[in-house]
Amino acid sequence: MFEKDFDGWNAFKKRLHGRAVYGVAHPREVWWCALGANVGSEIDGKHDNFERLVLVLRVYNRETLLIAPMTSKPGGGSFNKKVTMRMRESWVNLTQIRVISTRRLLRKIDDISFEQFQDVRRSLSAFI
Repeated sequence: MFEKDFDGWNAFKKRLHGRAVYGVAHPREVWWCALGANVGSEIDGKHDNFERLVLVLRVYNRETLLIAPMTSKPGGGSFNKKVTMRMRESWVNLTQIRVISTRRLLRKIDDISFEQFQDVRRSLSAFI
């Protein structure tokens, strides 16, 4: 079984917590986000920054937002929605949506089209 780096994530998380609020995010934006080393089948971040692409679904205030993690691997049936950005295909994982702090945001990558975003929202509404 794959060993998760909970100690490394904890050290990195302490640095994230000490950061100022990153800035302004908007719905439809795709960001690299420090999701961390998570428990069980919860989707993890990768690399030294424990990062993963996420789609911003909703901004609640300057410090919190609703996101859906993304993956480069298709699958999951109706729970994963395909989106295309800058000639790159990714899948939005609707089963792993969560509220996060904007301190987890590392860098903005792109925006998805309004039509794709509406399709993700419709799928999410049907899913829940």
